[in-house]
Amino acid sequence: MNSLRSRLIEWLPAAIIIILLIVAWEVLVEVLDVQRWLLPPPSVIFVEILDSLGFLLRHTWVSTTEIALGFSISIVLAVLLASGIIWSRTVERTLYPVIITSQTIPIITLAPLLIIWVGTDIMSKVIVIVLFTFFPIVISLVSGLRSVDQEMVDMLRTLGASPWQTFRKLMIPSALPSFFAGLKVAAVVSVIGAVIGEWFGSSEGLGWLMKIAGGQFQTARVFAAIVMLSILAMTLFAAVVVVEKWSLRKYPPTATRVIRLGD
Repeated sequence: MNSLRSRLIEWLPAAIIIILLIVAWEVLVEVLDVQRWLLPPPSVIFVEILDSLGFLLRHTWVSTTEIALGFSISIVLAVLLASGIIWSRTVERTLYPVIITSQTIPIITLAPLLIIWVGTDIMSKVIVIVLFTFFPIVISLVSGLRSVDQEMVDMLRTLGASPWQTFRKLMIPSALPSFFAGLKVAAVVSVIGAVIGEWFGSSEGLGWLMKIAGGQFQTARVFAAIVMLSILAMTLFAAVVVVEKWSLRKYPPTATRVIRLGD
């Protein structure tokens, strides 16, 4: 109970700021007499969410399915690539430059090509999400695996540990905080990937809904879709945090301790 109360107190300033911003938005729109099709107040957006909740949830489920598939593929792909880079210098020299170079290409320019190559089904959206999300996971995991103390590695070798045992017992636990840091970034970015994929070739999903509603000047519906996307991103981020805490529960708390220089 005390832990829950302390956490609520920690998040209280953020909640107050959000409420103040919403109130300021509502008041300024009314005072400045901004037309609602141009910038609807939060009250209108809230009413739109209530009136179209079933419609929004249906498209949210489509986007959630795409994100879940793309995010899962990214995790598997990133773990394989990072492990290969750590285990083999040849793999590192071959794939690492390709991974870096892939991020110099604006992914948004590849989305129309994917529609041509793959089609407008779910796979094209999944590929876009993978292209957005696998890079931060790979980079963070490689950095975490390389951050292992060399003295610890030498000690395990002295004790007769095999390379696989060193990798499993030492390197993986040491890399988990970095790995989850990459997952948190990828969790948020995956929503952007889903929206971009749906913009270019889809007939459902929140990205498609925003595109259609914007063209019809249904601004309140566009903001309602944005709210749903924000909730989806925060939920995915929170899920990663929960899995992180569960995965690191057996390791020393110093591995995930938050260091503050101020209060």
